[in-house]
Amino acid sequence: MKIHEYQAKELFKKYNIPIPEGGVAFTPDEANGVAGKLGGFPVVVKAQIHAGGRGKGGGVKLAKSAEEVKQLAGEIIGMNLVTHQTGPEGRLVKKVLVEQGLNIDKELYLSIVPDRATAKVVIMASEAGGMDIEAVAEETPEKIIKVFVDPLIGIQPYHCREAAFGLNLSSAAIKLFHPMLRSLYNLFVDYDCSLLEINPLVITKEETVIALDAKINFDDNAMFRHKDILEYRDIDEEDPLELEASKYNLNYINLDGNVGNMVNGAGLAMATMDIIKFAGAEPANFLDVGGGASAEMVENGFKIILSDPNVKGVLINIFGGILRCDVLAQGVVEAAKKAEIKVPVVVRMEGTNVDKGREILAESGMNLTTAVDLKDAAQKVAEIVN
Repeated sequence: MKIHEYQAKELFKKYNIPIPEGGVAFTPDEANGVAGKLGGFPVVVKAQIHAGGRGKGGGVKLAKSAEEVKQLAGEIIGMNLVTHQTGPEGRLVKKVLVEQGLNIDKELYLSIVPDRATAKVVIMASEAGGMDIEAVAEETPEKIIKVFVDPLIGIQPYHCREAAFGLNLSSAAIKLFHPMLRSLYNLFVDYDCSLLEINPLVITKEETVIALDAKINFDDNAMFRHKDILEYRDIDEEDPLELEASKYNLNYINLDGNVGNMVNGAGLAMATMDIIKFAGAEPANFLDVGGGASAEMVENGFKIILSDPNVKGVLINIFGGILRCDVLAQGVVEAAKKAEIKVPVVVRMEGTNVDKGREILAESGMNLTTAVDLKDAAQKVAEIVN
């Protein structure tokens, strides 16, 4: 689950992590009101969407007067902000964060993420912070330092020193950086975060250390422990199909291809998408109905796939185990009865009750293409959509 920058900064404030003074606004007048409480200009007006690259897309502006605050807030609120993370369709901006301007001397990068390879939490930092951090990671990865923390032991002073020395901080900045990094780590662990990122973390000319930006993602599987975080959820920022799928406990991610996929198991979904691309087509989604799906879940998943106008063909790839092939077939037939299917469907199924499943599909009257194996299925669906 993702949250907005201003919401992440509310959590930062709770953990005494230094942030600029500011507030969220939903109208130009509200933005002007927030700016008036900050004690002077310039102030920064920042679009609030669940995507990075807002500055390059025109969603972060500096205002030097009350008139400019209203003007810029009016331009940003309601704009369709396009960044490298939103895709060409962009994202509608409904609110802005208005913050005090800072006397910035240096911009750094800092993040905390889980590292599955080492089963540790890794602190990543770089002197090359700012808008081009992605280019730094790709072209000069040696400029990004990594500090690994054993979660059973927790963050220790030497972890903080290693990160601070890697950033070449001054003695004055180190004194502020150490407690801030410990607080960030505690926040990361306490709230089951999957990502905590500050880009940029700034050193001011007064040698203070301030989180100028804030990005936090949470592990969806841990949300039952954090009811307060669920209140931060902004469904306007979520894909409508993904939101619909979540109502039925379906794992669905919308992509930009033209082949709809229905599988049971995340590993099978990844393999299916790979072989679709290998066959010359592009997956339109990742849809995992899970190992114990019911006919109703399969039906709802099929409806969601068909509701995507980009889907030109559907590949159903099921290995029957807990989810029996006859249950899947019944779900597909029920969905077909309720929704007019205008695209070809290729089915590959193996496993428990496969003969019964094939019988149900054969007797349904549906126009289906059967495949002998996964390679055959991918080739057939690629031929159809191309």
